[in-house]
Amino acid sequence: MYVEEQAPWKANARRFHEIAILASQAGSPRAAPAKNTCSDSAWRQSAIWLAIRVSITHYEFPMIRANCRTRFTAADFDFIVRTLARSQTDQVSLVDLLSDVETRDSILDHPRLVDAILNNCGHLRISSQFYFYVLARHVLQQGGIGDRKLCDYVASLLETFSRASRLQMSDEIDHRAQQYISDMLIALTRATPEQAFLLRAHIGNYSLFISGIFHENTQRRSLRGGPDIEFYEQVGRTNYQLVASHAAARRCELDDVFEGLADRFHDVRIALNQLSDRLLNLDDPAAAGRSSLCL
Repeated sequence: MYVEEQAPWKANARRFHEIAILASQAGSPRAAPAKNTCSDSAWRQSAIWLAIRVSITHYEFPMIRANCRTRFTAADFDFIVRTLARSQTDQVSLVDLLSDVETRDSILDHPRLVDAILNNCGHLRISSQFYFYVLARHVLQQGGIGDRKLCDYVASLLETFSRASRLQMSDEIDHRAQQYISDMLIALTRATPEQAFLLRAHIGNYSLFISGIFHENTQRRSLRGGPDIEFYEQVGRTNYQLVASHAAARRCELDDVFEGLADRFHDVRIALNQLSDRLLNLDDPAAAGRSSLCL
């Protein structure tokens, strides 16, 4: 299934893995000769901080917001009407109902929308934000998470990070993820409060995405000495909890979302595992009965 982009992406998320490479190469112990450990460590931390500070300056840590529903396109609403309407009269009524926010939210929970997305093997002309909201809402509700704002945030997170990863993850990228988080944690020691907020939010988001969508890769690597799922859960939960009390979170009206993600990180992660395993086809686009996303 192909999901057609209807609007330009607002974040240059493709740069995430390039930043990870830059940060991991910045004085990496595997690349540097072991002559003066203290000097090499200080140089590495400075290089990492420079790389990440440049990334922050150029807005390559996008501020993810719970805004998928506000960015639905005309094609998305047309898809809703065509999927749910049984007659011309229904179509007119649905158009009117969709103009009301609360009614719209209820309509978006209709199971036929999920079925229509998953069972369509052709060109499905909906936006990525609509695609991820409907599927994320579906699995999160099944996991007992009904907060629509939190669902919206998770959908925005998936939309942003999937653009970077192409919903494919090799062992090489999986290894960089571990190094990437370590380098960002090092950078926190020299960050301003505002930079620390962006870094911690991104660490939480990144940990949720890796452990949620690519949990099988993470588990395989943990058997060879890499960090396990519990590592990403702990890192993600801790950083979400810290940013929840930040003034910037309140200004962005995300403090409640971060608190929810900190409290229910495990449950959200399990729901994303279900999304990855049952609804998204990450390996074989031709696999029957599962949707694949081409971005």
